[in-house]
Amino acid sequence: MLSKIKSCGVIGIDGYVVEVETDISSGIPAFEIVGLGDAAVKESKERVRAAIKNTGLEFPLRRITINLAPANLRKEGSAFDLAIAVGILNATEQVVNPQLDKYIFIGELSLDGEIKPVNGVLPMAICAMYSGVEYLVLPPANADEAAVVKGLNVLPAKNIGEVVRHLNGEKPLQSYYVNIDDIFNKSEAYELDFADVKGQRNVKRAMEVAASGAHNCLMIGSPGSGKTMLVRRLPTILPALTFEEALEVTKIHSIAGLLPHKVSLITTRPFRSPHHTISAAGLVGGGKYPKPGEISLSHYGVLFLDELPEFGRDVLEVLRQPLEDGIVTVSRVNGTLTYPAKTMLVCAANPCKCGNLLDPSKQCSCTPKQVQQYLGKLSGPLLDRIDIHIEVAPVKYSELESESEEEKSRAVRERVNRTRAIQLERYKGYGIFSNSQLPPALISKFCRLDASVKEILKSAFEKLGLSARAHNRILKVARTIADMEGSEEIKACHLAEAIQYRSLDRRFWGGCGE
Repeated sequence: MLSKIKSCGVIGIDGYVVEVETDISSGIPAFEIVGLGDAAVKESKERVRAAIKNTGLEFPLRRITINLAPANLRKEGSAFDLAIAVGILNATEQVVNPQLDKYIFIGELSLDGEIKPVNGVLPMAICAMYSGVEYLVLPPANADEAAVVKGLNVLPAKNIGEVVRHLNGEKPLQSYYVNIDDIFNKSEAYELDFADVKGQRNVKRAMEVAASGAHNCLMIGSPGSGKTMLVRRLPTILPALTFEEALEVTKIHSIAGLLPHKVSLITTRPFRSPHHTISAAGLVGGGKYPKPGEISLSHYGVLFLDELPEFGRDVLEVLRQPLEDGIVTVSRVNGTLTYPAKTMLVCAANPCKCGNLLDPSKQCSCTPKQVQQYLGKLSGPLLDRIDIHIEVAPVKYSELESESEEEKSRAVRERVNRTRAIQLERYKGYGIFSNSQLPPALISKFCRLDASVKEILKSAFEKLGLSARAHNRILKVARTIADMEGSEEIKACHLAEAIQYRSLDRRFWGGCGE
């Protein structure tokens, strides 16, 4: 007997339909799975055999051949267990349903027949919807993320027995629904707030600029000046995710197995802060079977690299292409995968090894050569990709003891939202959502300067020894500052502030050209 059952696999962050073909024929009892499956797929033979027997169903003592089509794509994980089991039961007529082509089955089987959760269900559910099937049978633990996909009947099943009874018309499974509006209407409750930070007005202003245009930024300051404290509060002033953004972020976390239990969608922007001992593969993605790295996990959010010079230089250099292109392409023997990487990079660094160079109250023990060696780990091309450089001075005692209220994150976020709305309207139809994403071809169109303002930029370009990339990034930042003030034109004051955010080029690196 021949049976055909549909399941799903994942390539990158997208799902694809896998047809599970089951052939049962006479001969010496055997159980083979073909179709380029990994070790987890091969091991499903024993899980399926035990699950069928322990559920009280009959496992055929005949020659069983399972083909996972298309055979040229590598299959990973245990998500095909349920489809394989249903295929065997259908081929032996223990499951009889003329509408099996309208179903997709996803789930790992335990030895007692329980259906256990798997990673990557959201992209599979989206794939199922676009493939035209009506029903998705899956583990209850994965129902929340699958239910956000409209136009698909999500049927959670606890065990294989429930699936069999449903397909045979004995006891139908109940469809599962979630209210997307309720998910997004829940108020964002942040434990942290910008109001917690005393003083640092100039740094807060720079971070608001960065948030308004999704610009990368670097902060240099002595230990204890508040760099980390400020960055950890940055997500509280970022605009809320749109449904499309939330869907893409959730897909990445689902594939990586980092989606929290009973969470349908990630509605807050990600914040990732890896340790400086991280490898290049951990940062941008990779492995024998490539998985998304930290830069993809922070997609549409913030990637925070604290103690930046402590990261390996080879690790930092792999960021250059993703920061420029907004994607990461990982090539391995088993295939090439592309992950999105539109993240806001925020870095913090001490000015020297001892950290006291910028603190007037402390004596720096580092020689000029040691300072150069410490900061020299950061290459010019990498610094060029960081739009805003901020010097963070130590907080004064009078500011710490001040009883005046600092501005709350909510007020700042409202201004950021207004600025982002201007950008969304301006770039409608271009596939751009913020000023930081402006390609060189559009900079001349949206970042025009009059003659007098151009002279200011020319002077800064020559004095600071800026590269062409740094020149473009100054224009993008100036465009954001103009948007914050509701100005259609980039004025001299906007450009001057943007240039000010490149002052570290000259002070610490003497210009960062290619």
